Amino acid sequence: MEKKIKNIFVQGCISPEKIASSIQSHGTKTEIGGHSIFLGQVRADALENGNVVAIDYTAYEDMALEKCHEIRESIFSKYPLSCMHIYHSLGKIAVGEICLFVFTSSKHRRAAIDACNELVERIKSELPIWGKEILDTDETQWKLNN
Repeated sequence: MEKKIKNIFVQGCISPEKIASSIQSHGTKTEIGGHSIFLGQVRADALENGNVVAIDYTAYEDMALEKCHEIRESIFSKYPLSCMHIYHSLGKIAVGEICLFVFTSSKHRRAAIDACNELVERIKSELPIWGKEILDTDETQWKLNN
């Protein structure tokens, strides 16, 4: 049976409440021994033509969701995970706000940590998601994924 494609996109920043709620919901899953969490936050980079004040994220959503589903299935087959959550922001996200939340859980910590790290790297390199940096000089430029 094929798994349903999950929507990873959130309009606006990923709130601390959403993160806390996700963590709290795993308290009853007593077979889990380790979680790994990655939070991507918008940085206030100082660039030649101004300082970053926000990033406006856009995506080719259908393609990104399909590719993310492939990545999820690949990670689930590679690591003994209990669960995995991925959320990525769309729209304007201010400096200091969370734009990416990746959460993996497993019976043992190593699988959760390794899977989380691989997920973040693959999301950054394989999903058609773009960020336009908004500068304090009212200029914009496309962000490089690094």
